[in-house]
Amino acid sequence: MPAFDLPTRELERYRPDVQEPPDFDEFWRDTLKESAQTDVLVSVRPAENGLRLTETWDVTYRGFAGDPVRAWYSRPAGVHELLPAVVEYAGYGRGRGLPHERLTWVNAGYAHLLMDNRGQGDQYGNGGATPDPHASAPGGPGPAARGLLDPRDYHYRRLITDSVRAVTAVRALPGVNGERVAAVGNSQGGGLALAVAGLVPDLAAVLVTAPFLCGIRRALDLTDASPYGEITAYLSVHRGAEEAAYRTLSYMEGVSFARRAAAPAHFGVGLRDTVCPPSGAYAAFNRYGELSGADPRKELRAYPYNGHEGGDAVQVRRQLDWLAEVLEVSR
Repeated sequence: MPAFDLPTRELERYRPDVQEPPDFDEFWRDTLKESAQTDVLVSVRPAENGLRLTETWDVTYRGFAGDPVRAWYSRPAGVHELLPAVVEYAGYGRGRGLPHERLTWVNAGYAHLLMDNRGQGDQYGNGGATPDPHASAPGGPGPAARGLLDPRDYHYRRLITDSVRAVTAVRALPGVNGERVAAVGNSQGGGLALAVAGLVPDLAAVLVTAPFLCGIRRALDLTDASPYGEITAYLSVHRGAEEAAYRTLSYMEGVSFARRAAAPAHFGVGLRDTVCPPSGAYAAFNRYGELSGADPRKELRAYPYNGHEGGDAVQVRRQLDWLAEVLEVSR
């Protein structure tokens, strides 16, 4: 796929205005307050992973509305000291899979919590284990359009709340240094990690690659690829629903979360990405931290000849080096 978004020099300066609803902060404050009324952990059970060097626990914690959310908690076997933690969010349509799948952060010496995506997990990978009991509002069959006509009913209100609660959950788990927690994700997971950065003021770091839900209005004009394509497909049938849909999406805009973030941030983007167009990632990066008053450290790595895969393993290695430096982890 040839480069299709703005030229690189324009991307580097791209700081679009964001149409934020006036009650954006109140909406999220009330949502998170409602979901924080109960203790976060439900159960923590040892899980067999077939590995000698990694220990894993099957965690259930309370997410949006107190709903049970599943996660894998893993850490290096035989290590009993408090460890910095990485909370990882999976991509669109993917669940937490099997406990031996995601080992990079554990092998780097971190405690690792991999959140299951409620109501997802059936499109690729090895499945999920978290239903979404609130998925009956009007909207398309895919998660990106579920409850699209009202922000209180929208799938991503629930999923973002689950993501914030995952940070609370990992801080309650044994062996975690709660002051050194990073949020990590690619694609949908990157959008969730960015939302967490905007909603959790004491996050230690955030690492996002090809983030979904950034520059949403522009992305809907640029691509028909899923997940954005599920939204346009819904609107192609429900003509006249655009205003309600755009209002809902304005509460989920990654650029708005980025503006409020204070944690050090590492971004990655493929300039030929037709799934999550690069202008969205640049918009979030260029406006990152501007409302927090923190002037956070931030870095962006661009891959001119890559699409949604971005830098792939090269990017992961850069993330490993960057996070070790930011968290002062010995290697």
